[in-house]
Amino acid sequence: MTTAPVESTAPEQGTGRDAILRAARRAFALRAYAEVTLRGIAADAGVSPSLIVKRFGSKEQLFHTVADFQPVADELFAAPPAELGRHLVLTMLRLRDEFRGDPLLRVVFSLGRDDERTLLRDRFREQVTARLAAILAERDRELRAELIAGQLLGLGTTLSLHRPGAANLASAERIADLYAPGLQRLIDGD
Repeated sequence: MTTAPVESTAPEQGTGRDAILRAARRAFALRAYAEVTLRGIAADAGVSPSLIVKRFGSKEQLFHTVADFQPVADELFAAPPAELGRHLVLTMLRLRDEFRGDPLLRVVFSLGRDDERTLLRDRFREQVTARLAAILAERDRELRAELIAGQLLGLGTTLSLHRPGAANLASAERIADLYAPGLQRLIDGD
């Protein structure tokens, strides 16, 4: 598999692009690359296979778009360290609404041994965890970055598992009030 340029994973309403990306994230996370077909993704997304080819070029290019965490990381880490905990929670919640699903959770399903799943984990490590470590103060920065990434994945998992749940009754601000202080302690290195 060759590396192809990737485009932003931000949703574009009215184009089918967001539905294609949601379907592709599910497909690539749950099945081996060889088992995923553009026809299957198209059926799940409610679009034609030709629209996928028009938007993404090929299954490989679509996979590389799905495996790119850079746009999400750009939004997640767009706050100074002193405000990052709250920003992470509020941004995750906003992105969940925009993507109609968790923007990071697909990495949890990449625990198989296939090359594409390894690529997904490696990209997550490089684009999310290592980038976060570079923001943190020196002491235990890699460990703290991994723990913060785990906390973000845990938040996404919890909100997905308990749908509908108590979080549906709480505002994003209230969830941030409860969840962000623990993240901030890890960010600060206390």
